[in-house]
Amino acid sequence: MPTEPLSRVIVLDQELPAPLATSRVEIRRITIAPGYAAGLHVHNGPVFGSIETGSAVYQIEGGPETVLEPGDVFYEPEGVRIARFDARDEGVTFLGYFLLGDGMTAELVFPDA
Repeated sequence: MPTEPLSRVIVLDQELPAPLATSRVEIRRITIAPGYAAGLHVHNGPVFGSIETGSAVYQIEGGPETVLEPGDVFYEPEGVRIARFDARDEGVTFLGYFLLGDGMTAELVFPDA
């Protein structure tokens, strides 16, 4: 039990590859059914997230696989191919934070392999 009544812990400090003019942040609660593989995808802006329940296998193309569980945070860079965001046996629910510029809409593209 903490000895102080308030605790602040940095769980992710992600540098962006370039300055980003952000005029709003859209936060979505996303639920993926048990065993469902989201497939190769690319976001048009940076996405940050935190796992609420369940778990998922996360992988940036060419990088190592990571299992994300409740409390874990992640970053999906703009324009980078996300090879896996696959729900495990119990499914997964997470909050996705989409950083958006003026007039921008969060988009997800499923490129051909």
